Amino acid sequence: MNAVIPDNNLSSVPNELAYLSLRSALNRYQKSTAELSAEELKVILNEARRQYRLENLILNAPEAHGVIVPGNRLEAALQEVQTRYEDESTFQEDIARNGMNIQDFQRALQRELYIDTVLERVGARAANINEIDVDIYYYMHPEKFNVPETRTVRHILITVNPDYPENTYSAARERLLNLATRLHRNLKRFGELAQKYSECPSALQGGLLGKLPRGQLYSSLDETLFSMKESQLSAPVESELGFHLLYCEKIHPAGAVPLVEARPKILDLLQKRRRQICQKSWIRQLQQQATANLENA
Repeated sequence: MNAVIPDNNLSSVPNELAYLSLRSALNRYQKSTAELSAEELKVILNEARRQYRLENLILNAPEAHGVIVPGNRLEAALQEVQTRYEDESTFQEDIARNGMNIQDFQRALQRELYIDTVLERVGARAANINEIDVDIYYYMHPEKFNVPETRTVRHILITVNPDYPENTYSAARERLLNLATRLHRNLKRFGELAQKYSECPSALQGGLLGKLPRGQLYSSLDETLFSMKESQLSAPVESELGFHLLYCEKIHPAGAVPLVEARPKILDLLQKRRRQICQKSWIRQLQQQATANLENA
């Protein structure tokens, strides 16, 4: 039997509903329930009540029989919730304001994981996606698999900091010009010199910034990089950080992701969709049966 839930009041609701209210507040407003306005709390409580009724249907379904939630899954879920708070005491204070202690919260969280496991069991009934389904999706949605031009780039950074003689504006620029002279003689040494002289954390990877599209770097760097040829070294480029040398290692033209590369992601996407459809259909059946039982009572 469902509990009677007082309107807009968390002090006397069941622990499970208090937990659902807290979860909903964090997800919807990124706030604890104690931080909600009266109107926000009303929205949260209505949402929590609907979820509470639905979960009771799921827990009483035959598919829920025999379901077990591993202890390590509960521990991981509890840690994930706690990371949303500044510290342990803030977390405990918030659940206390929701009428729970840590044991109550763990039981409510375990209930949620139990429900998730039931839904996973139901979703597993869905038919598997086959290769034809994947092929059809790929060719029907070409826009999803277009990738922009990208460039593999390395850089050397000398920062500007007037507090240090070697990093004053003129000294930093001069140091970078000296490195550019050395690299023009042997560009193959870029990674070595970046590791030795660059003042960017990327120095540990030989100055490698990765495979980047437009818009990922400071505007001055971005404009320079996308005007360069492959295997070209730039002139010194100034940014908010200091002076840079860019090495455009490789240009990757715009184009479509090949089907063979896209296939695993498409397969995962379509399988998740099919499982969700199966779960929603099962939940509708539970709700319809519950309505019929009430009408026949």
